[in-house]
Amino acid sequence: MADGLSLRYSTGMQLLDTHAHLTYSPLAEQIDQVLARSRLAGVSGWITVATTPQEIPKALDLANRHEALWTTLGYHPHEAGTITDEDLSFLKEMLGRPRVVAIGETGLDYHYMHAPPADQQRLFRGHLEMAAETQKPVVIHTRQAFDETMEILADYDSRLKNVVIHCYGGDRRQTEIILQRGYFVSFTGIVTFKKADDLREVAKMIPLERLMIETDCPYLSPEPVRKIQPNEPALLIHTAAKLAGLHNLPLDKFAQLVTDTSRQFFNLNGPESKGMIK
Repeated sequence: MADGLSLRYSTGMQLLDTHAHLTYSPLAEQIDQVLARSRLAGVSGWITVATTPQEIPKALDLANRHEALWTTLGYHPHEAGTITDEDLSFLKEMLGRPRVVAIGETGLDYHYMHAPPADQQRLFRGHLEMAAETQKPVVIHTRQAFDETMEILADYDSRLKNVVIHCYGGDRRQTEIILQRGYFVSFTGIVTFKKADDLREVAKMIPLERLMIETDCPYLSPEPVRKIQPNEPALLIHTAAKLAGLHNLPLDKFAQLVTDTSRQFFNLNGPESKGMIK
């Protein structure tokens, strides 16, 4: 991180970055420094996301080696065309490992269409079956496929424990549907972007007991440090500050509430919560 701008907000808070790709380069190669900078900025817990079979061992290793770091495991919809039955069996087996707190990210992406819709839908349903069986929360990726995503989720709603739509960018209609369904939403640095006025209005609609925050790093660095690349957990503080202002709350109060929501969603209030202040 070039200039330490993220540190100016540090007040001894205990924020949780609920969605980070810490196995990605260049963060993985400097993980100790990345986490140290994060703690200085008041972000002292992390959930790293595995999106391919090859990433799962790396994510588990990170979670096992670092206090207050957990993982969620799944296969991104971009991978749907190459995932085999053996890959699904491997995922199901790994979900039982310690420090695995959710399934995903999973869902539909019709923007890039790296895999045929039928393959994406089949993979998505496979993840939801696992989520229903294990009663782990599920982390949803949806891009230009909102209605289709909601239709598939509806088939499993009665069996799912918790659902979060990550990297949220929905409009008012979509947000009303999500809130009616009882889902959670997680905001990235996109909510800080200069042209994101509509998303900021949507953010005001989300009760704090249903709102979480994430970096989705190494992508989506927030304003006012958008030019800093890669994004990293320390920069989450800017997203928190923006959302605190939208909810007319002091940053420290907002941080406590949103962290409480995140801990409850991912069931981090037990022995594995070591390293974060309750």
